[in-house]
Amino acid sequence: MGFAARCSLMAQIARKRGSQVIAYVTGDRENVSTRIAPDVLPVFHRHLRLLPAGERLDLFLYSRGGDVLTPWRLVHLVREWAAEFAVLVPYRAYSAGTLICLGADEVVMGVMGELGPIDPSVVSAFNPKDPVNPNARIPVNVEDVYSFLALAREVAGMSHDEDRRKTFLLLAEKIHPLALGNVHRNYLLVRSLAQKLLALRQNPPTPDQVRHIVDSLTEKLYAHNHMIPRREASTEIGLATTYPDPELESLLWALYENYEQELLLGQPFNPADIIRGTRTDFEVVGGLVESMAGQDAFVFHGVAERQDCPDGRINVTILRQGWRRAQGGA
Repeated sequence: MGFAARCSLMAQIARKRGSQVIAYVTGDRENVSTRIAPDVLPVFHRHLRLLPAGERLDLFLYSRGGDVLTPWRLVHLVREWAAEFAVLVPYRAYSAGTLICLGADEVVMGVMGELGPIDPSVVSAFNPKDPVNPNARIPVNVEDVYSFLALAREVAGMSHDEDRRKTFLLLAEKIHPLALGNVHRNYLLVRSLAQKLLALRQNPPTPDQVRHIVDSLTEKLYAHNHMIPRREASTEIGLATTYPDPELESLLWALYENYEQELLLGQPFNPADIIRGTRTDFEVVGGLVESMAGQDAFVFHGVAERQDCPDGRINVTILRQGWRRAQGGA
């Protein structure tokens, strides 16, 4: 099953919902994974220009996350084209994917649908060095920093000004003050983005509801890898979610399974599987944006080379990567 089969499924979803459908899949295949990032915005713009004018756009989304600023621009771009905007979540829409959902008028979650916390991990030149790889920096999770300060205040009883000062100085000995400043900026940023995205809805939640949703998706989930099923999303967090009927559920899952097969999700990219002789050039697709207007693929171009050593080690070099128009359109 390829692009033509997926177009058929998207057309059936579109007819059922009276919408235009765009699918955005960032693959999580090990070694060739992709993420939500600003380079997808021109790709979306091209699809929107080529699709027939319509009042409703449905975004079929699968992603483990990415850049937290991209959802803001992406939702605004979609809303320039469509009065009504819905996100279809058959399976995973984590982190930045969840932020996109916050900006939608409707989030259609299948029985396997999952959202995730929106607390980012930040990396800057001032982050602690990775002891295993001194050229790399250890990401610092925003909520981990604030949880440490809460631990000192609420459990250790360090609530006086002098105690708080000592606590901060202790933290600053382990994490560079400028890295902590970056953490604080992202702490404020993700909450501001979530609030603004919720305000874009045709029926935005009340200020109290917004506060509860944002707090629930940041500090109250306690683990960045917490998976939020649709019942928790609607009843505990308060997101406006819709359960698809059996026919739509079947269509959404069939479309996801097609992408799973196309991108080999869950199967690590192993250069030993593709190398022929001592050197092989390769292309691997790591992400897709598709609609009835065509297909764009995020392609990794690289070379695999077998080393002249007893264990036959294979080195992989990615020469270039990026979006490429694969089917249809101008």
